[in-house]
Amino acid sequence: MWDAMEKTRQYGFGPEVKRRIMLGTYALSAGYYEAYYLKAQKVRTLITREFADAFTRCDVLVTPTSPTVPFRIGEKVDDPLQMYLSDVCTLPVNIAGIPGISVPAGFVDGLPVGMQILGKPFSEEMLLRVAFAYEQATRWGQRQPEI
Repeated sequence: MWDAMEKTRQYGFGPEVKRRIMLGTYALSAGYYEAYYLKAQKVRTLITREFADAFTRCDVLVTPTSPTVPFRIGEKVDDPLQMYLSDVCTLPVNIAGIPGISVPAGFVDGLPVGMQILGKPFSEEMLLRVAFAYEQATRWGQRQPEI
């Protein structure tokens, strides 16, 4: 069992996943538990409450999937910080533990952009219905970039 687990960890994760696991392990180490983990838990509670408050006034939220258009292939390979920052719009969803789905929303300078539809906990069925209705109405997912 241990041999299989070691091989899974060694070969089953790419470099980015391994980097994030190491950062998480470092942040949870004895000297940093209170400095990072406890503060992160407090922030997570605030984010969760804000989403819960928003969902008292609406069924879904629509937000960008990314703050920028996609990078061209190989463009940011040497700039991991820019790659991390491109996740900024999807992080609150994961932190709050709410469901979300990203769908095609158009093109900017020939590059595809997405929007995410967010819902209350356990509202996946509604999110899929909303996403399907949007895709049928716009047909963005069937269009090709004009590169």
